Amino acid sequence: MEKKFDLSQLKESYKSFKEKYSLPSFEKLNEDFLIEKVSESETDFILKEIRICITEKFLNYLRFIESIINPTNAPMFVFAITKTIGVKEKEKLVELYKKIAKVEIDMIELDLEYSEKKEAESIIRYYNIWQDIKKELTNIVKSINGNWDAKIEGNNKSYFG
Repeated sequence: MEKKFDLSQLKESYKSFKEKYSLPSFEKLNEDFLIEKVSESETDFILKEIRICITEKFLNYLRFIESIINPTNAPMFVFAITKTIGVKEKEKLVELYKKIAKVEIDMIELDLEYSEKKEAESIIRYYNIWQDIKKELTNIVKSINGNWDAKIEGNNKSYFG
């Protein structure tokens, strides 16, 4: 029978890493990256698993932003989004894309050679990067929402192939 690693054990283990490396609080990381899913299985590499949770979120946003910047073969809803975004927002998305792509490259390097210290440093760095990206994305999403009805309903021309 597989032994389950529970959330309280994860929090307790994380506490020692937090103190050792001055990591963000478990609650803050969990709020942004849902790191509690690391508790679903026992691991000797808690920081690596947490970093993987963090990078999964970055990769999801990388793919989303990429589909907006370059909507070739994108779902129809992406084309609707592109109609609501101005030049300024597109430029900001390109900047965010570059930041997130750099995280992906860093992640590959971390996967190639394990180091607890580097994992901890990456968690701190990615958490801080995410705080900036989150603010920018929130502004862009608000702009999309604000323009949605005017841009989507204003164009009654539909094309379905």
